[in-house]
Amino acid sequence: MPLRPYRPLPLATPAGIEVLTRILTQGPIPRVEIARRTGLSQAAVTKAVAPLIEAGFVTDQAASPVELDSVGGQIGIGRPVSPLTVVPRSVSVIGLKVTPTDLIGVTTDFTAGIRKVCHRPLDSTDAKTVIAQLADLAKELIGTLKTGVDVVGPVIGIGVAVSGDVDERHGVVRDSPFMGWRDVPVAELLGRKLKLPIVVTNDVRALTVAEHWFGVGVDADSFAVVTIGSGIGCGLYINGEVVSGAYGVSGELGHLPLAPGDLVCTCGRRGCVETVASSDAILTRIRATTKQPKLDLAGAIKLAHEGDEHARAAFDRAGEVIGSALAAMVNLVGPELVVIAGEGVAEYDLYEDRMRQAFGEHAFGAAGDCRLMLRSHTFDDWARGAAATVIRAYVRGEPPLER
Repeated sequence: MPLRPYRPLPLATPAGIEVLTRILTQGPIPRVEIARRTGLSQAAVTKAVAPLIEAGFVTDQAASPVELDSVGGQIGIGRPVSPLTVVPRSVSVIGLKVTPTDLIGVTTDFTAGIRKVCHRPLDSTDAKTVIAQLADLAKELIGTLKTGVDVVGPVIGIGVAVSGDVDERHGVVRDSPFMGWRDVPVAELLGRKLKLPIVVTNDVRALTVAEHWFGVGVDADSFAVVTIGSGIGCGLYINGEVVSGAYGVSGELGHLPLAPGDLVCTCGRRGCVETVASSDAILTRIRATTKQPKLDLAGAIKLAHEGDEHARAAFDRAGEVIGSALAAMVNLVGPELVVIAGEGVAEYDLYEDRMRQAFGEHAFGAAGDCRLMLRSHTFDDWARGAAATVIRAYVRGEPPLER
């Protein structure tokens, strides 16, 4: 059967959306536990689930006698419970991550489980060239989806994750210093080539959505994701939602003015955290202080591990600024957990002590109890985050996947 661009979900009410979201992010889960967590009646849960089961999006697991208490969702000794879970292969999703040098693409199922990964080098950051290569990569990934015995659902949409200021509602990259893009209508241009719904989002926010629905955020009341690499990014999950900001900008930790004012950032402003703490900034400083202009990042890390005082000083300075920025964010927002992720975590041990020290010095009162957790991520995870934004829009019926 040919892939279809969109498969509608049988969700007509907010209750149905809430029930499917619980099953998707917390399943397998019994109906009684969904009712307890949502405040809906069991009859309302059953009514919401029935069309999802009939359409093949959700399934009952085989009933088994269990002993469940009121805390763990259990309903009594020996009474059968049929936990509900989504059918992962009921739909397929494409996730794409854009960097200045590479495109990373994945196919995922309904639970954001990665099925296929493709990496392709970028010849240019010119927007039209990148859009054309994104379209080719998406078509290649769609072509890997099997039919027949290994049946997978139709592609419901394509997610694109890009660094910078992104207007998610209209699919426009307003400003991406790394890509050199301003006001690029990515969703419109890519949609013309692929004839599929396109969700374009800030890359760190996409990673945060993935953690919210399928990672640490499932059980957290609030958390932040801080990415450290060529840039410093931050995504926030507060009050039951990933924060987008009134103007589509939020969590720009890397552009807090906490560094010396004589340092110019890639965004054109002075004194941003990224001017000291990004991997590019660290490498630039070590090259200058060691007088080794051809040194690469791996070599800089090696020097620091060997105890070179100039290399160590650069990482210490980065750790101090990152720790101060984390404290400022935690003091303002108050998350219970900060997940530190990104391609820059390979050198985390080089600045961890100074970062935690600076965080402790500047975190106010009980905000200092916020946990800092290291979580390794690859570029594949960024692409998976783009796919997760499609899944969220699909379940909620948000643009461009409106029902």
